[in-house]
Amino acid sequence: MRILLIEDDAIVGDALVKSLGRDRADVVWSRDGLEAEAMLRGGGFDLVVLDLGLPGQDGLTLLRGLRGRGDVTPVLVLTARDGVEDRIRGLDHGADDYLLNPFDTGELLARCRALLRRAQGRGDDRIELGQLTVDLQAHTVTLAGRVLTLPQKEFRLLVYLAERRGRVVPKPQLEQMLYGWDEGAESNTVEVYVSALRRKIGAASIRTLRGVGYMIP
Repeated sequence: MRILLIEDDAIVGDALVKSLGRDRADVVWSRDGLEAEAMLRGGGFDLVVLDLGLPGQDGLTLLRGLRGRGDVTPVLVLTARDGVEDRIRGLDHGADDYLLNPFDTGELLARCRALLRRAQGRGDDRIELGQLTVDLQAHTVTLAGRVLTLPQKEFRLLVYLAERRGRVVPKPQLEQMLYGWDEGAESNTVEVYVSALRRKIGAASIRTLRGVGYMIP
């Protein structure tokens, strides 16, 4: 899962990046509300972990703008504001879940996984595509019972397309997902990874819509 963490506290943010990374998440960390809004407009995130007290733009304003644009990316709000009215306000502005700080890291990770399953209409951490099974928790892929070895970026690309089965994903969105904001990608990078995946899971498993993007039917 690709997570946008929006948190201005350096100690809390660093701890969350490490914890989420150990849970095999790809984490992009923003410390400013305006910067985070620009990142969200670019798309490509599966989940947002949002602090409310932010420089530049506060979390509730950011959340309201996100939902106002019709963006349904799941949002988990982290905050030290423990008043009932504050929680109600956050949920009414479009938060999907709410966790008070201080919190248990294990609970945070479990809530993130639950939000992703709910958003994707899944009951567990596996994605079934015919004879292909992707286990998000175990980080494994099997085809007709045979375990496939996929490098990290191939696995991330497969998961991203599988979670959006039946929908065309534009090439720039895939590049953003694979390389984030800090890395550059060659113009044919996505094609290279798609070609490698097709050799392993079947040529018909991923369709190309020329000039648009890719999809798993």
